[in-house]
Amino acid sequence: MKVKILKQTDNELKIEIEGAGHGICNLLQKKLLENKNVDQAGYDVPHPLASSPVIYVRMKGKAKPKDALLEAAQEARESNQSFSKALEAVLKS
Repeated sequence: MKVKILKQTDNELKIEIEGAGHGICNLLQKKLLENKNVDQAGYDVPHPLASSPVIYVRMKGKAKPKDALLEAAQEARESNQSFSKALEAVLKS
């Protein structure tokens, strides 16, 4: 998976993620929007045949978009690990 920065300012960040789908983008968007310092977050898949979605985040105040995106990715990872453990426990019984 390749990540490319398309736009970066003090309060905005736009990245392209090659090979990602709606699942990861939707999860990141949800986690970003849970952050009280995020003003706007979303993603777009510019072309349905090219799996290179673009994620956009704009922050309130002096909060950094890079920090918010890294935090969202960490929260998504933890959420997936919790789900994986719960699923494994259910399927073993």
